[in-house]
Amino acid sequence: MAAATAALLATLVTPAGARPEPAAPTGSAAFAGAAAPTGSAARPAPPAPAVRESRPVHSYADALRESVWVDTGLDGDGDGRTDRVAVDIVRPRETAAAGRKVPVIMDASPYYACCGRGNESQKKTYDADGNPVQFPLFYDNFFVPRGYAFVAVDLAGTNRSDGCDDVGGRSDVQSAKAVVDWLNGRARGYTSRTGDTRSRATTWSTGNVGMIGKSWDGTIANGVAATGVEGLKTIVPIGAISSWYDYFHSQGAPLYDANPSWLSDYVNSPEAQARCGAVQDRITAGTPYSGDRTPAWTERDHVRNAAEVKASVFVVHGQQDLNVRANQFGQWWDALGEQGVERKIWLSQTGHVDPFDFRRADWVRTLHRWFDHYLLGYENGIDREPVADIERAPDRWTTDRQWPPRGTAATTLRAAPGSAPGPGVLGRRAPAPGSTATFTDDPGLGELDWAARIDAATPEKAGFVTRPLSRDLRISGSSRVTVTATPTTSTAHLTAVLVDLGPDTIRDYGAAGEGITTLTDRTCWGASTPGDSACFKETAARTADVGYTVVSRGWADLGTWADPRQERPLTPGRAYTMTLDLAATDHVVPAGHRLALIVGGTDKDLLDPPSTTPTLTLDLARTWARLPLVGGAAALGRATSGAYPSVPSLAPAVPSPTGAEPPAAVVGPRLPGFGAAR
Repeated sequence: MAAATAALLATLVTPAGARPEPAAPTGSAAFAGAAAPTGSAARPAPPAPAVRESRPVHSYADALRESVWVDTGLDGDGDGRTDRVAVDIVRPRETAAAGRKVPVIMDASPYYACCGRGNESQKKTYDADGNPVQFPLFYDNFFVPRGYAFVAVDLAGTNRSDGCDDVGGRSDVQSAKAVVDWLNGRARGYTSRTGDTRSRATTWSTGNVGMIGKSWDGTIANGVAATGVEGLKTIVPIGAISSWYDYFHSQGAPLYDANPSWLSDYVNSPEAQARCGAVQDRITAGTPYSGDRTPAWTERDHVRNAAEVKASVFVVHGQQDLNVRANQFGQWWDALGEQGVERKIWLSQTGHVDPFDFRRADWVRTLHRWFDHYLLGYENGIDREPVADIERAPDRWTTDRQWPPRGTAATTLRAAPGSAPGPGVLGRRAPAPGSTATFTDDPGLGELDWAARIDAATPEKAGFVTRPLSRDLRISGSSRVTVTATPTTSTAHLTAVLVDLGPDTIRDYGAAGEGITTLTDRTCWGASTPGDSACFKETAARTADVGYTVVSRGWADLGTWADPRQERPLTPGRAYTMTLDLAATDHVVPAGHRLALIVGGTDKDLLDPPSTTPTLTLDLARTWARLPLVGGAAALGRATSGAYPSVPSLAPAVPSPTGAEPPAAVVGPRLPGFGAAR
């Protein structure tokens, strides 16, 4: 068997110049990781435990490749027949010949034809007879030789599927859920798009399914898990949406380019574009720009159905993702935790980036063990390891047994006037009654401008800073900022951001690549064929030296102060109190740095401006932040007392009519509307 396996592996195609997949440890060392004693006094080694790890013993070149069309039971395009979604499958030939069943790894996507997947924008390809040739990404190359099937589903309306894409609605979710049902014998599949010849998956599928995907693909995984469908054992959502409302709006405020209907046209096939205008009209009518919550948004909210989730969940997200923002994973993580769902999380410093491109070897190893455990049932210990991996600096990671870590507590920080022109004070002491701060919305400026000018008294923001910290202070989880604001006009938008003030080297999340640089060298992760290479371009961290780092951000329409479901006109001169929910984060503010809270209006390129240009006055006695601090109030007290180390000071801000120029390292964050949710 070993000789046959070696001969098989020798036939795998690796492009010239590419480095092969790093060899996995064999024998007991694959898990033990300890050397046996040596010398005359050494005792005989105990019997090696059985290695519970899937191995690449099946031929990828000879794997079965086929397409099936699964009936969703819906008629999204109104043509009088139920829609069928295209399902492209690659699975080991050897297990099929032996009558053995295999588990399934599935990526359901709207992007396989229009836009591509991964850092190299790979698309599906087919031969002259319509048989699948290339499956994007490495999942098929790596896992099929290890005894898995890989299934790539075209959402309704996309590529070779019937129907219309409805941007996260019932059709999107049912497109993938129907395939899970088919893999478990509960739905009908056909060998062609229009024919009657049935295809049954139960002859080769164990029914155990793991869904994975980045962005929209991961969002579908969240949505299918929220149905509670039987057979879905685990999901791995990467940079994924948990509530489509919160992708396009934030507490009533429209985020940049908030319009979901164009996405349907963007991903639909040319045929679907011609027939799906009515669906796009319904999307537009049901998702108003005003930010009012409607039944259409409720349909696209997976957080509300967290109690239905039976699958384990491995969340991966970039803390500086300005496309699918970090509040998406935070609310999902919290809701799953309340329901006792088994969870794991990786949080990087990147923007909207796949872990294959920021931590490749560790990612493949971890994902392999995750699927082996949840789909094959191997007891490899991954479910007993630390729950959270956090990137502290580029390529430097720490772990936590739980997340947020034990001892984290919501801690109140108060905003008060300063003793001199410039920022106010952020600390434990409440301000005197009647204390105020005033700013005027300037849609031409945003969080980077505000942070760059934190020590200057400028009209577009109200800023508050701690003294330099004497100890590190860790924020872990979701913060909330409560403000009491009096506007001068009938509409107003609010932004609250937390900023770490001090020098640091970070991943350059605002540049092209959002924290990575793509190299020319390739490494190989699995087996290849001439039409589907397992070799991908390597990447490296793209870094920048900065004087400040935006840690977390949140936005709101002040008009939703009384009812989060509907905006109401404001009465100029009247005070309104509301709480802004900031995105989840895990960040350590180092000793010597300061922590800032900045409150402003429109956050340029991230939040659309209101219809007026208000000036807002904050009642500081009724304005505060509640931060999830590791160690709680005691940690805050220790960090804001005693001697502190000196650090290089920020360059002085120079006010100008157009605002300060943000550091090049973080200028121009990716706009949410650019290839949204990809």
